[in-house]
Amino acid sequence: MTVELKFNVPGGKATPGPPIGPALGPLGINAGKVVADINKATAKFAGMMVPVILKIDPATKEYEIEIGKPYVSALALKKIGKEKGSGKPGSEYVGNMSMDDVIEIAKEKIDQMNTTSLKSAVMSVLGTLVSVGIQVDGKDPKEVQAEIRAGTIQIGE
Repeated sequence: MTVELKFNVPGGKATPGPPIGPALGPLGINAGKVVADINKATAKFAGMMVPVILKIDPATKEYEIEIGKPYVSALALKKIGKEKGSGKPGSEYVGNMSMDDVIEIAKEKIDQMNTTSLKSAVMSVLGTLVSVGIQVDGKDPKEVQAEIRAGTIQIGE
């Protein structure tokens, strides 16, 4: 029987403290080794929260680590070099990114979205940018969404 544990950890900076250590203790798993392996696997996502799934065989103490992709908001904030989004999205912006950046994030996250259409994935990323307070090519993301719907901006599939 495999035990599956899910955590959100800071990229490259997980610790053997809560929530990881207390979850591994009863299973007799070396938390220090698991944390070192998680940190190695998540190092490229430094500064972002990363979803991690640990699959553990309690009998053999063997484990497998699955690293998810950070949330769209975290990827977008990293792109613009900010740690936090706007406290007043829609009226205050924390930064600006290019449409190419939006498409890049959409392609990176599409396998975790409920779509196979790049256009739909881009629209979803733009929706997140509204919530975070990031403009796209100097425009409000809602305006960019309207331009995509109107066909002014074409998204290749």
